[in-house]
Amino acid sequence: MSEKEGKDVEANPTQQVQTEVVVDDSGTVPSYSNFCRVTATPEEVILDFGLNPQPFATGRQDVKANQRLVMNFYTAKRLLTALSMTIQRHEGTFGSIELDVRRRAAGTPQGFAQPGRVGPQGIVE
Repeated sequence: MSEKEGKDVEANPTQQVQTEVVVDDSGTVPSYSNFCRVTATPEEVILDFGLNPQPFATGRQDVKANQRLVMNFYTAKRLLTALSMTIQRHEGTFGSIELDVRRRAAGTPQGFAQPGRVGPQGIVE
């Protein structure tokens, strides 16, 4: 490091500071959701979570939302990034997640390797 760079770091010590967030999740109550509705206002994103007991039924389906998360758009974008990275890692390990239930039902059950499929690290399963 040059003498000039060393003086710049000393003059602005916030460049070296790292923040660690420690989350106390001892009071959280887990719940399962297979339904999410996303709505928004100009300032906030609203996520309503619930359980759809008949997810493949046709016609009108009444779903009771049992959890609501309200967040600003900055937090929503960080959540989007975190979820995207998590899904990419999952698909890299276990294969693509098929969202079309008809294609999923016609194909190989999730978690079972297809013959000749190239898995993670280039290994043929």
